[in-house]
Amino acid sequence: MGFLAPWFLAGLAALGLPIYVHLLRQHKTEPLPFSSLMFFEQRTQSSIKHRRLRYLLLMALRLLLLFLIVLAFANPFWKSMTPVNRGEALLVVAVDNSFSMRAGTRLADAKQGAAGIIAGKGGKRVQVIALGNQADILTKPEQDAGALRAAIESIRPGDGKTNFGEFSRAVRSISNAARAPLEVHLFSDFQRTGLPAGFNDLQMPTGAELKLHAVANGAEGNFAVETVNAPATVWDTKKARVQATVAGYETQAAKKNVSLVVNGRVLQTKPVELAAGGRATVEFIGLEANYGFAKGEVRVDGNDALPGDDRMLFAVERADPKKALMVHEGRDSRSPLYYRAALGAASESAFTLDAMPVEQAGGLNLSRYAFVVVADVLSLPAAFEESLTKYVQTGGSVMLALGPSSARRNRLPVIGDPVTEGKYYSRDGARFDSVGYVDSTFAPLAKAGGWQGVRFYYAVRTPAAGTRMLARLTDETPLLYEKRVGEGRVLVFASGLDNLTNDFPLSPAFVAFAEQSARYMAGVDERQSVAAVGTSIELRAQRETALGVEVMDPDGKRALSLSEASRAASFRVEREGYFEIRRANGRHEMIAVNADRRESDLGLIPDETRQLWSGSASGDARAGEGPAATGKKEEEQVHPFWWHLLLAALLAAVIESVFSSRYLGVEQEA
Repeated sequence: MGFLAPWFLAGLAALGLPIYVHLLRQHKTEPLPFSSLMFFEQRTQSSIKHRRLRYLLLMALRLLLLFLIVLAFANPFWKSMTPVNRGEALLVVAVDNSFSMRAGTRLADAKQGAAGIIAGKGGKRVQVIALGNQADILTKPEQDAGALRAAIESIRPGDGKTNFGEFSRAVRSISNAARAPLEVHLFSDFQRTGLPAGFNDLQMPTGAELKLHAVANGAEGNFAVETVNAPATVWDTKKARVQATVAGYETQAAKKNVSLVVNGRVLQTKPVELAAGGRATVEFIGLEANYGFAKGEVRVDGNDALPGDDRMLFAVERADPKKALMVHEGRDSRSPLYYRAALGAASESAFTLDAMPVEQAGGLNLSRYAFVVVADVLSLPAAFEESLTKYVQTGGSVMLALGPSSARRNRLPVIGDPVTEGKYYSRDGARFDSVGYVDSTFAPLAKAGGWQGVRFYYAVRTPAAGTRMLARLTDETPLLYEKRVGEGRVLVFASGLDNLTNDFPLSPAFVAFAEQSARYMAGVDERQSVAAVGTSIELRAQRETALGVEVMDPDGKRALSLSEASRAASFRVEREGYFEIRRANGRHEMIAVNADRRESDLGLIPDETRQLWSGSASGDARAGEGPAATGKKEEEQVHPFWWHLLLAALLAAVIESVFSSRYLGVEQEA
């Protein structure tokens, strides 16, 4: 017998409480009026009899109740050895089809070895597993040799990374479901990068015999394109830069040619020298591509056993400068002037600005614009505000620049936040205020130098509740914050874009902020153009929105069902190639998916580690001997009985309440 939670036994100290109550119960007397005390004899009253224990049965019940409750929380148990008939052994055959198994004839050799195990299975049941990023169980426990061979033949080369931890978890799951001893055969190249972080994750279940079949004779030299850094969007093809890193694993010093390929056409080729087992970086300047999305790749003439990693894919979009819209008051000519000049002075002419007075904004098709800026507008036409709200909810971005006109509104457009006040700092005795807090993780602020030295003469105060605070003034007025609305975002700048409410447009930081905030709102830098197999691609910011997202796989087929397209928050890519994403707001993306480059290191698990792994099953599970071979064994079972104690405590509580009511009733009558 034992306790699963022995620390709860400390609660037994509470047993002194009933004793204290019963022993030191105060004797209470009520004064009675009497005519004279002259006939009473004076004496000292003894308190001994008032210190005697009273109602012993009631006290015992209370002690028992506390004792049972404390004992139940300590979770007592008793053990027993129970004979268990675990049935005939189940044969588990696993074939590694990860990316590294493409080297040479590894996968073919593994499938041939697995077919040989199935051919000699006798009358045993067999389950087949394909191992990559995840362990895919291909069959139920099966005796039909034809169905099992078909399952082995259906295993195709994968692009995922070996995960031996997932394999061990799958075997433990099969063991729990089968309730039978397991004979496990794993055919793999046993790449060392497939090992989990902790050896305990490789633990085999009790009664399992693991046999490891290696299809690689040793570590092989391999060259690979390890990384590619390419722009997601190109406006000026002559300035575009593509950087690539080429690595050698277990290789000798060599000189290789690296090529830049776009849409199947070789644009540039450069030589690179690699030290033994080293890395080298090559840079290509210029990226000629047609308008729209282009399929690019960087190649190295590897001439090795694993040609699949001699290239790395990337996707790039060539586009004209994107359009941005600014809506302003008719009398405000400064805001569009300064903002257009800042966008034009940016390092890349990525945006062109359409500026128009608010009176002319009705009927615009906002889907044509990468983002919208509303510059200190007193009121928006109802139809335009409705279109603007829908634009944001479907993934668009808006920046609200506030000023004296905005302060006269009750609420801000789109987000509906109330306007508290408009503050002129000159009226409070100070000429201006400055920035007191900046979120340095926000790129538009970090690259603009944190707005040091910028003076703000006027600011509009809002509660800014439930937002991401990006900048504050020294008097704690929210200066810049972000709020998510549906799939889009709204940036609120609590001052104007002219040089009347601040001197920000006259500062060099204004150009950097205008460029980086424009890229941020347009999602230029957020677009993911390269990903690894096994990663998840975000499809929507909020799971609740039912906006459809269409994903096309490299074969041009839909990768999501209708329900997934309307609800899925992310999509896991499981193969190499180019995936296209078409969002509800009309934006299209292309993502190039590559095999995890950890698979390029063909180094093997050390022999001693493999021996420890194959012997990690607890118990005596060996072929032809021990209880696991016969299917009979005794298991130690734990039997907790805390709930019996709780039932007894409930019964004691009922009896205690009955006795307590009787005693108290008698005492009141006395």
